[in-house]
Amino acid sequence: MDAMQQHMLDTYRAACLDEPAPPPPGRHDRRTLRDLYHHWLTHPPTENRPVRRLRTEP
Repeated sequence: MDAMQQHMLDTYRAACLDEPAPPPPGRHDRRTLRDLYHHWLTHPPTENRPVRRLRTEP
């Protein structure tokens, strides 16, 4: 089931239960990415955290 089908099912359930419809899929993607980027800029990695290194095959 893709996101659009899930949205249609949730909208149908909300209509049957007299509840407000959920927001369409992808509506808050830009805000979420902006918030994650802001978090990444303001919370640098700690020094105690090990750095992941790429494996080098012999």
